[in-house]
Amino acid sequence: MSSVEPIRQVAKRHEPLSETTRRSIGQAEPRALRTFTPTLAVIERSAGSYHYTADGAKLADFTSGVLVANLGHNPRRWWQRVYEYLGHTPELLSTSNAATGSSTENGYFSATPLTAYNAITPLEAEACRRLLAAMRALPGGSRFEQVVWSASGSEGVIKALRTALAQDPAKQMILATRHGFHGKKGLAGAVTGSERDAERDPRVRFVSFPREECRSLEKRLEPLNLLPYIKELEQLADELGDQICCLITEPYLGGGGSYHPQKEYLQLLQTFCRERGILFILDEVQSNFGRTGSLFAYADYGVQPDMVILGKGMGNGIPVDAVVGRRELFEKLTYGEASDTWSGHPLGCAAVLATLDEFEQNNVLAHGRELSKVFEAGLQRLTETAAITAIRGEGNVWGIQCGALPGRTSNEVASQVVRACYDGDDAGLAIHLLGPLNGDVIRVAPPLTMELDEAQQYLDAMLAIVERLG
Repeated sequence: MSSVEPIRQVAKRHEPLSETTRRSIGQAEPRALRTFTPTLAVIERSAGSYHYTADGAKLADFTSGVLVANLGHNPRRWWQRVYEYLGHTPELLSTSNAATGSSTENGYFSATPLTAYNAITPLEAEACRRLLAAMRALPGGSRFEQVVWSASGSEGVIKALRTALAQDPAKQMILATRHGFHGKKGLAGAVTGSERDAERDPRVRFVSFPREECRSLEKRLEPLNLLPYIKELEQLADELGDQICCLITEPYLGGGGSYHPQKEYLQLLQTFCRERGILFILDEVQSNFGRTGSLFAYADYGVQPDMVILGKGMGNGIPVDAVVGRRELFEKLTYGEASDTWSGHPLGCAAVLATLDEFEQNNVLAHGRELSKVFEAGLQRLTETAAITAIRGEGNVWGIQCGALPGRTSNEVASQVVRACYDGDDAGLAIHLLGPLNGDVIRVAPPLTMELDEAQQYLDAMLAIVERLG
């Protein structure tokens, strides 16, 4: 069976152009290149909070391209700023204009390069300065002194863990919260999931995360009993002694099913680390740049990490990631130990600066908080249907827990919800969703800039669509 056959079997729309692209991709790329989706939407163009398929269908984007396009797709002002930071002016790009220094006669113009490996650019220095200033301005940011750029979130996690391991050769054990997602490469993959997964690293031990206690919005409001977690941490400390170098966690379990813990859980982990000289690492690749309400989630959770890993939304679609932490930690590394081809690449730095401009000069966070209220109320209504058992989340990232229906497992129901939202309602209102997390959880993470009335309109459509399934 080819990777595209399941998609073709359930297609309801007449999508000749999309089907042509699916067949082409099915031949040219392995299915391992992407995670499972019941739709395999063929997105030809996007604007704001909407995607448009190759066949012209309009889809409200409830994903932000996996928590990346926090400012929406192709924001005109943001792109203009990226171009300006790079020095790509219309005059320089025009082959008919011999602007000073453009060298248009031989087909080139003078501007910031797209690669400056083993060199530095003023753009990189400014991106570091602005990013550190933004992080230090928030509660919990006082420890952030240096930026280590990386090419992906996984590599950012690896660099943070390597930094922790480099502090003391006698401290080579890593603690990670169970069922988290930090990436698929090397050490990032080793701290992802749990003890039961393949390719485990003997240096990694897992600790429990309070999933049951925050399985719904209502449960998260209840006080969290910290005693079992305290006991587990103390037992590990007794067993491993002074071998532990760091503990890595996420503000919430993203890929693990969208479980958002009570704040006191993360605060407990930090206290445990501080008391024992263990580095506290927060993986904010999914949660940074407004997802949980503040620019960075550590401010929302009341913690002060030693290192934070950033990515996704910080570039609004341009790949750029980083580890930010204390200078003394990174000084343990020598030349080349944290480098890669794309570390601090100018295009990524321009994207970070343009993104910071938007958050600092406009009402992105304030609007995002209002949008959060609309989504919380709208998604909570889904629990009135037979297909949805719980909603959990915060800010503008939510998990829809699907339940079993007669003759269908919860995993099957989740896939049917994604597919039905893609097909849309009778009025043609359709929604783009990612394939289910953990089998039966659907993540909803719209751009923070989505208009409130449009969000309400599509949430109403989603309710009607889901009601039909069960």
